[in-house]
Amino acid sequence: MSKRVLKVGLVGGGAGAFIVNPHQKAIHMDGTRRVVCAALHQDPKVAMAEAAKWAYPIRGYPSYDAMIEDQARLPIGERIDYAVIVTPNFVHYDPAMKLVKAGIPVFCEKPLTVTAQQALSLEKAVKKHKVPFGVAHTYLGHWSSWLARWIVTSGKLGAVRWADAYYLQGWLATRLETTGQMQASWRTDPKMAGASCCGGDIGTHAFMQLRFVTGLEVTRVRGMIETFLKGRQLDDHFTTYCELSNGGRALVRASQIAIGHKNDLGIEVNCEKGSLVWRQEDAERVTIRLPGEPDRDYWRGEVKGSDSFLGKLPEWVGTEPTIPSGHVEAFHDAYARLHRSFEADVRLYNEGKAFSCDGSKYANVHDGVMHMKFIEAAVKSAKANSKWVKL
Repeated sequence: MSKRVLKVGLVGGGAGAFIVNPHQKAIHMDGTRRVVCAALHQDPKVAMAEAAKWAYPIRGYPSYDAMIEDQARLPIGERIDYAVIVTPNFVHYDPAMKLVKAGIPVFCEKPLTVTAQQALSLEKAVKKHKVPFGVAHTYLGHWSSWLARWIVTSGKLGAVRWADAYYLQGWLATRLETTGQMQASWRTDPKMAGASCCGGDIGTHAFMQLRFVTGLEVTRVRGMIETFLKGRQLDDHFTTYCELSNGGRALVRASQIAIGHKNDLGIEVNCEKGSLVWRQEDAERVTIRLPGEPDRDYWRGEVKGSDSFLGKLPEWVGTEPTIPSGHVEAFHDAYARLHRSFEADVRLYNEGKAFSCDGSKYANVHDGVMHMKFIEAAVKSAKANSKWVKL
């Protein structure tokens, strides 16, 4: 028998918001999830007008408070199965907390909150109410990220010695925020973005890629947070030297003034027996470099049989890819893989069964806490002449 299609609600996403579009595509990609209602804007009139313009009929709400209150009255099966928060950073905490307390699962954009204290409070509520909670670190959703994580954490390359995780962009190389451009305006405003623009917006992605692929924690950092454009309120260049939980070291760096770079996220992990290289802009491939051997490129859809390096493969390696190799998966597919994985935990929750939310398929609320602690530690270190600061 076919599964019941899950009902999804949106918080934010109207009036030209960018990130709602990939979420919407990802939600609908498998045919097992569907947006049914939304509070699309902070202005009630705009929220209702935007809902009326939706591509197909959905129920509009004048505010997320109204949506949560209305949906929380309904039993499981009739209410929304989960809500997706796609607002600017400063409007993450309040709706997320209210949804969790109402027993409604949450899938929230990153960074999780504006402060680490808010993130810790949210984590405490999630544990108390035992509700599935995911954080939309998009690039963890690439199949190749999963393969990279399996290779490194299984010990095939030995212990991690050094890693370089980075995210380079060039779109803020001018004072774009002064033109009224919405995405630039709120990201460079500390009241809306928090303590860091570049670090919070894309440095968190590099940080999460480091933690996800290596399976290690960052224990302390030395930060250098810089603003190259005079008059800009927050940083546009973010560099941190990190100590890892196994004693290794790493560099987490991000820039939004690197002209020519689009969304250049990548990681190189140097281990005792070899190295692993992965880049988001070439996300079909994981490269392994072993001493005295040619590079080994493992392509999505082509990793089928064991070889002298990979050995016995987990079952998902051969069964998870959705389209043949050579037909490139990308950003929307990564989002869909996150929603697909989150859906599995939501269905277990609806049935009263145990679910994990363990961070192995998508970022969870604890990952959100860690990226907030990371940002605050890096900023604190930068203000103290780059002294070591513990997370």
